[in-house]
Amino acid sequence: MFRRTSIAQQYEKASDCSLRVLVCGSGIAGLTVAQLLRRAGLHAVLIERATTVSAGYMLALLPMADPAIDGLGVRDEYRRRSTPITRYAVDGHTGRRLREDPIGTVVGTFGEYRGIDRGSLVEVLAGGGSDITMGAAVSTVTQRRDAVRVGVAGHGDGEELDFDVVIVAEGMNSHTRELLGHRVRRVDTGWGGWIAWADPDDEEDLGEELWGAGCFAATYPVAGKLGVFLGGPRTDTAAGPAAFFEAMRRRVTTPTDRIERAMAAVAAADDPYYWPLTDVRARDWTLGRTVLLGDAAAGFLPTAGIGAGMAMESAWVLSRALCGGDDIGTALDRFERSQRPRVAAAQRNSRQLARLMFRRSRLLASAREALLSSVSVERALGPIRTILATSP
Repeated sequence: MFRRTSIAQQYEKASDCSLRVLVCGSGIAGLTVAQLLRRAGLHAVLIERATTVSAGYMLALLPMADPAIDGLGVRDEYRRRSTPITRYAVDGHTGRRLREDPIGTVVGTFGEYRGIDRGSLVEVLAGGGSDITMGAAVSTVTQRRDAVRVGVAGHGDGEELDFDVVIVAEGMNSHTRELLGHRVRRVDTGWGGWIAWADPDDEEDLGEELWGAGCFAATYPVAGKLGVFLGGPRTDTAAGPAAFFEAMRRRVTTPTDRIERAMAAVAAADDPYYWPLTDVRARDWTLGRTVLLGDAAAGFLPTAGIGAGMAMESAWVLSRALCGGDDIGTALDRFERSQRPRVAAAQRNSRQLARLMFRRSRLLASAREALLSSVSVERALGPIRTILATSP
């Protein structure tokens, strides 16, 4: 997977390339763009602030991730490590099944919709190995006319390195983005929840969500297991997963067997990861020779299941722009003008879904269920289909 090495060793390789590229952050966006650039002959220097790599939980990838996967030549391994999601079910606030739709026939026009755990995806993207320097963080950034001078904490004794372009892909709470002075706007839903694993069932192609009144539960299949999210208003989840599960179980009187098992799995987990449901949007992506990528540019709520796919698409578009032969300013400007509207549309859709999903009132939940019963899956997935139908 990752090959831990010093930044000096990476920089020596980068110095022989036509562009010296620094990628800050080894998440999905950062790893994808680093590997795409390396495949194109540019040894991007990849650094990670953390000292260990997090395995993470479940991801659902829409077909906008396909160009990056194909660009890395890992299609077969990706399909081997993931599972197709062809059906999607929504349950109402009592647990009763409202509808089940064949999303494969709707999205399948553009490619596959597949579930994969984050650790497996990282291994797929890293391929035979990806050079990385762990425990390294940008400490200083000086923009120059012909380069970006970067100080990296833990590297040398106050030594700085020059790069032609710096890609900031450190996630929603990016340290380097703040260091550069980017302005961001955050949206806080006031909700949050826990993520855990449950044993798989025999419906390996089904994603299921329960849209409750003051609660939300979801299950997404990956290879060999079931990813689970259980959440609600943070004022309620503050009681902890076991207490929240008991309160939710009193409200959800007729859950499906899968949702019942999923809720119990979160309650029984030793230390489930808690996710405050917020997002972030940077006002600008580019600043001189630096550019934001993935969640550092626009961090998504998980409601539309599109964030990871958009991050990989953005990484692919950026790698193509940097390898296109234009000067850095032109390449970064072309990337932002091409990709920013697509990312903004996807993020807007995830925010709209959050306003629909995250409701405490039973009256509003009942009205929402009447709406869900009357809307076709084609219309419900309309914003996503529009994005998939156009190329960046």
